[in-house]
Amino acid sequence: MTKILVVEDEAIIRTALRKLLERNKYEVSEAPSVREATSKFNLTDYQLIISDLRLPGAPGTDLIKLAGDVPVLIMTSYASLRSAVDSMRMGAVDYIAKPFDHDEMVSAVKRVIGKASMKGKAQSAPSDSKVTGMIGSSDVMQKLYSRIAKVAPTDATVLVHGETGTGKELVARSLHEQSKRHKELMISVNCAAIPETLIESELFGHEKGAFTGAASTREGLVAAADGGTLFLDEIGELPLEAQARLLRVLQEGEVRPLGSVESRKVDVRLVAATHRDLRALAREGKFREDLYFRINVVQLELPPLRERGKDILNLAESLLGRYCHQFNKPNLKLSPEAIQAITTYTWPGNVRELENAMQRAVILCEDDREIGHELLAIDLDLVLLDDTVDDNPYAQAVREAANNQPRHIDPSEDLSLEDYFQRFVLEHQDTMSETELAKKLGVSRKCLWERRQRFGIPRRKSTSK
Repeated sequence: MTKILVVEDEAIIRTALRKLLERNKYEVSEAPSVREATSKFNLTDYQLIISDLRLPGAPGTDLIKLAGDVPVLIMTSYASLRSAVDSMRMGAVDYIAKPFDHDEMVSAVKRVIGKASMKGKAQSAPSDSKVTGMIGSSDVMQKLYSRIAKVAPTDATVLVHGETGTGKELVARSLHEQSKRHKELMISVNCAAIPETLIESELFGHEKGAFTGAASTREGLVAAADGGTLFLDEIGELPLEAQARLLRVLQEGEVRPLGSVESRKVDVRLVAATHRDLRALAREGKFREDLYFRINVVQLELPPLRERGKDILNLAESLLGRYCHQFNKPNLKLSPEAIQAITTYTWPGNVRELENAMQRAVILCEDDREIGHELLAIDLDLVLLDDTVDDNPYAQAVREAANNQPRHIDPSEDLSLEDYFQRFVLEHQDTMSETELAKKLGVSRKCLWERRQRFGIPRRKSTSK
């Protein structure tokens, strides 16, 4: 079980955080100060330390040096966001702003522990061109890895485009880690998460008295990323006024805080991400056209999960193993019906939705062998495979794949489920109706149609002579 040390002087917050983490199957110790944490516990016994920034006696950042290689996640109030950035410069693995919701904290913990685990594996295994944290060997993903490897060493501005949940921040982080700036900070900003009235101040900083409530001079996140990488997620949500200031940063290499008459030079590599069509927004006057052309130097397209073919099942099985380990469950397998559901569903929420489905299934599973499709709780018009039907070769292939048994549809070939589906449809669609094809394959007509769309096999219309 993963061990976490929580260092927080407010007993209510400390207790609530401990209960939250314990519900998620982590072993938690707690301390109210740095002094008690170091005297009472051996810091190297933990896989993660979560500490408040401001503590009695010594700040939480003191734990960074004391903990050695153990990652330290810093908690700070929203008003102290700049201090959190300083903490990262001192070696904190990440920070989370108070107040945070439970899902946000759990996601941050998983991300940090997962990154540490991947780092340990990378040190003991040969490196490859894949994106850290991303799983996939499909053609579209191989092309993505190749483009990242080419673009990362340069200082070119990159626009990452993809649907929500496809892993845009993972791509941005990989670009940073494979660049010459990897020893400097990568500052991540979700433009949709910061109120419009605060976004300019957060990004570009402000002088004392620049606006009501500006009690002191404050450096912005653009300046904090000087020498490193600035990742602007959901850049399409950036207000037009902030877009104009960002354009100046890119064109002139300088930033001017709100209320200041002087600018300062900054050396920042920008990686932007969006799920929206920025060109269309520019035509509508909702996004500056000059900024669009400035950031669209290199565009990386993240494929939606439904277009990644064999990766879907590989991802599901990898997540299944991760959550079985996290929740102390036996090594579960996916039932044939679950495999069919996973590979035929369109996954509108992409990898994030798949993660939630697998986590939910593992938590709720009472069987010690396999997970049924009903635990996935996905909206699929699915006809269950009938184990008693002998003439359903696709159902048999699914069952054998689930049991890791060899499948030889043809004596000379070992086909994947996707290969078999495509071959069966192409060979029989001229002699069978859609209803007959679906019945033979053990799926509904809707599932057949969705898989046709995924594999690019449109129904050929018969022509009368």
